[in-house]
Amino acid sequence: MNEGHTTAAVQRYLDALAGDASAEPIVRELLARSATRLQGLSANLLYRSYPRLARPPLNLHDDELLGSVVERLLKAMRTVRPGNVRQFFALANRHIRWELNDLARHLDEQPRAVELIDAAAPSSPTSVARPSPNMRRMLDAIESLPEEERETFSLVRIHGMTHDEAAGVMGVSTKTVQRRVNHSRLLLMDRLADLGADGGAGNA
Repeated sequence: MNEGHTTAAVQRYLDALAGDASAEPIVRELLARSATRLQGLSANLLYRSYPRLARPPLNLHDDELLGSVVERLLKAMRTVRPGNVRQFFALANRHIRWELNDLARHLDEQPRAVELIDAAAPSSPTSVARPSPNMRRMLDAIESLPEEERETFSLVRIHGMTHDEAAGVMGVSTKTVQRRVNHSRLLLMDRLADLGADGGAGNA
């Protein structure tokens, strides 16, 4: 898409926002029109400044990041009204950094939790050993996930399906499977944070 045309279109939407009391439809159109450039900003920051987030355990992709950033911008622009294209993309850049910082901080605060989650999700379901208390807690945490995340996490981590295979089973896109698995990991890291601190993996 021609960048000059995108810039002009973005400015038209920003002009339309000025003084508009019910701006959300305009904001949605603005974000849709600028999605290519927003994804470019997301990719640049993710892969150049936060490359570890693109590696396991999160395996974050720029299009997944874009989805989170769009949600942030929808909320922010209920009160913030950028006056020009430069201010709009500066606002977007700020929210991309905030999203990446939140994800990075989450991982840094709980470095052991990901290992424990993987330990709770064996690739083979054939083991009959009695689960330890920590393992039971991890399995209970998986069971308490929201329905879509629980199903996706179970197919991928417990039953050993690839993302493509799980997507075929559930009738969703591979990106949706990736997003749900990543969200599951973040939820589990929250719920099992104390296990990461006490080193309970040895009993799992």
